[in-house]
Amino acid sequence: MSNRKKELFLAYGQILLGCVIGAAAYPAFLIPNSIAPGGVTGVATILNHLFQWPVGTVSLTLNIPLFIIGYRSMGRIFAFRSLIATMLFSLLIDILPLRPVSGDPLLGTLFGGVVLGLGLGLILRGGATTGGTDMIARMVHRRFPFITVGAFLFALDFLVVAAAGLLMGTSEALYALINIYVSSRVIDAVMVGFGGNKACFIMSKAWASVTERIMEEMGRGVTHLSARGAYTGTEQPMVLCVISRQEVTAIKRIVREEDENAFMFISEAHEALGEGFSRLDAEE
Repeated sequence: MSNRKKELFLAYGQILLGCVIGAAAYPAFLIPNSIAPGGVTGVATILNHLFQWPVGTVSLTLNIPLFIIGYRSMGRIFAFRSLIATMLFSLLIDILPLRPVSGDPLLGTLFGGVVLGLGLGLILRGGATTGGTDMIARMVHRRFPFITVGAFLFALDFLVVAAAGLLMGTSEALYALINIYVSSRVIDAVMVGFGGNKACFIMSKAWASVTERIMEEMGRGVTHLSARGAYTGTEQPMVLCVISRQEVTAIKRIVREEDENAFMFISEAHEALGEGFSRLDAEE
C-alpha cells in the first residue's frame, strides 16, 4: 500500500472511529441528563429537551446550511471530510442502540465529556470537524480579522449554555460548562498525544562526556544547540535529548556524575516522532 493510501486509510479510519465514540456520548451520558455541550449539537439537545426532537437529525438539519454558507472558507479536502464526519456523527447519535449509562448528572457530565472529547479529538486528527460552526467562524475571521476563530466559537458556546440555563435549568447549564471544559482537555490530549516523553536541556562544562554517555548508555540521540551565558558571555553547546518518562532518573544520574554544577531543566514533550519513538510516517 502506498504512503498516500495509508494516510487516507488512517485519516478516514480515525474519522469513523471518532464519530462512533463521540456520538455514543449523547445517548449514553448527555441526552439522559439534559446536558447541552455547546455548538449545534448543544442547540439540538435543548430542542430535544423541549420538544423531544431527535438530537442527531436536528443537528444535521442545522449543520447543512452552515456548511453551504461556509465551505468556501475551507479547503476542498477538509470540507469534504467534515461533511462526511458531520453526517455520520449526527446519524449515529440517533441510531446507536445504547441505553443511558448513568442518571447522575455529574457522572454524565464527566464521562460524557471524556467520551465526547476522545471522539472529537480523533475526528480532528483525521482532518475533519463535525460542525458547520467551525467554517462560519473561519469565514467571519477572514471578514473581520480582529475576531478570532476561538473567540467566535467560545461566544457561540456561551450563548448555547446561556440558552440551556434559561430553558433547561441553571444546574444543567453549569454541568454543560464542566462538560465543555472536560471535552476540550481530552481533545487537546488526543491531538498532542498521550505519551509521557520528556525533553531534557542540559548546560554543562562536561557537555562532551554527558553527550557520549547518553548515546552509549541510553541509546538516545542528542542535539547540540548553540548557547551563550548572559552573565559570563561564554559560549558552549546546550545538550538537548528527548527521552521517555522512565529514563528521567538515568539521565539525571549521568549529568550528576559528570558535573554536579550543571544546569538542567526538563519539560513535557507531548508527542515524539521519529527514530526511537513513534514512526513519523504513521501519523497524519
